[in-house]
Amino acid sequence: MLAGIGGRIVEGGIVREGSIEAVDHVAFGNGRPLAGRIADRTGRRYDASGAPVFDMVDGVALIPIEGTLVHKGAYVGAVSGRTSYEGLQAQVLRATRNPAVKAAVFEVDSFGGELAGSFETADMIARLSAAKPTLAILTDHALSAGYLLASAARQIIMPEHGRAGSIGVVTLHADWSAALERQGVKVTVLRAGAHKMAGNPFERLGDDVAQRMIGDLEAARQSFAGRVGRYRGTRFSAEAALATEARDYRGADAVALGLADATGHALEAFDGFVAAINRGRLAS
Repeated sequence: MLAGIGGRIVEGGIVREGSIEAVDHVAFGNGRPLAGRIADRTGRRYDASGAPVFDMVDGVALIPIEGTLVHKGAYVGAVSGRTSYEGLQAQVLRATRNPAVKAAVFEVDSFGGELAGSFETADMIARLSAAKPTLAILTDHALSAGYLLASAARQIIMPEHGRAGSIGVVTLHADWSAALERQGVKVTVLRAGAHKMAGNPFERLGDDVAQRMIGDLEAARQSFAGRVGRYRGTRFSAEAALATEARDYRGADAVALGLADATGHALEAFDGFVAAINRGRLAS
C-alpha cells in the first residue's frame, strides 16, 4: 500500500533502496483526464458508452473492492492495483437505482487506502444495504478503509485465514533535514502565515504540529468507529471498534468479536447468496 499511495501520505513520496529506476514519464503528457466526482461524471460516461459498470449474475450485482483504495479515478474496478472511490460510487449508485438489480455482492480484498472519499462511499453502500440485500465476501482481507466499506454491507463472510479490522488511521512524517545537511543541502522555508507548510519534510516536526496531526487522526478514528458501529448494529458497537485499537483479526476471531458474520469459502458463499435471492429467501 505504501508503494501505491506513498506520495499521498508522505510529502515527496517514499524511496526504497534497491528499487528499480523511476520510469521516464511525463504525467498527463497527452492531456489531463477528468477525475471529478461531482455530478457522477464517471458513471455518466459509462452510461453513454453502453458499457456496464459491474458484472451481474442472476440479478445480483458483483462489485469488487480490491487493492489500494484512492479518492479519485475515472474508472471502475481495479486498475494497476488501485480501486477508486469515484468508480465505486458510480457502481453503488447504479446498483441502488436499477430495478433489475435484486441484490449486491462486494468482493473485498484490500488493505485500505485514502481517508478522503471513504466515509462518503461507505455511507452510499449503507444506503444500498437499506434498500436491497448486500453481502461482503472477503477474498481474503478487509483492513482499514477496506473494512469500513465491507462493514456497510448487511453481512460479511470471510475465509478461515483471512483478516478483518484495522479500524484506525495513520499518516507518516519523514524528516529529511539531517540527511540533506550531510549532503551539503540546506533548505530554507520562507512562509507568510505561521502554519504554512507545517509538517513539511525539510524541517523537524514540532511537538505542537505533531499533536495537532494526532488530534486529526483520532477524530477520523472516532468517525470510522462510529460508522462501523452504526452499520454493524448490535453485532459490533462503536465502543468495541475503538477497543480494538486498530488491531486486525483472523477468521474465527473476527466472527467471535462481531467484525464478521461467518467464515466460509467465497465461491460457495456467492452461489448460496445468489440462489437465496432468486428463491426469494432474502427480502429487501
